[in-house]
Amino acid sequence: MTDANISHVQSLYAAFGRGDIATLLAGCAPDIDWETVGRPSDFPTFGPRRGVKAVEEFFRFVAEHEEFSDFSPREFYAAQDKVFVLGAYSLTVKPSGAKVAAEWVHVFTLKDRKVTRFREHTDTAQLAGTAVKKT
Repeated sequence: MTDANISHVQSLYAAFGRGDIATLLAGCAPDIDWETVGRPSDFPTFGPRRGVKAVEEFFRFVAEHEEFSDFSPREFYAAQDKVFVLGAYSLTVKPSGAKVAAEWVHVFTLKDRKVTRFREHTDTAQLAGTAVKKT
């Protein structure tokens, strides 16, 4: 099952890379528990979300605020119902023009080929306050 879980998570990253958010959302459980660890007051994509509609809103915020020059899931590890992914990104925060480059860890929990829980851990300090438009 762990290889199948890794394959499923890789297919979700591929969907994100194509801009196919509908396929990514279809790979999530209806009551998914999704969180990019950090304070929502620091950056719009931070904080907890519950349910597919809330995850859809997360990806809308990503599109509105982040322009990726690189988004690279690099290493995949599985244990029981979890998939751990190590990666990195480089992006420009659209409202401010701030440049950010960081490594991240994503932790997926899966049941019946659906993501039931997602956690992103990244360098939140680099993004904090950057969504404010420069004047």
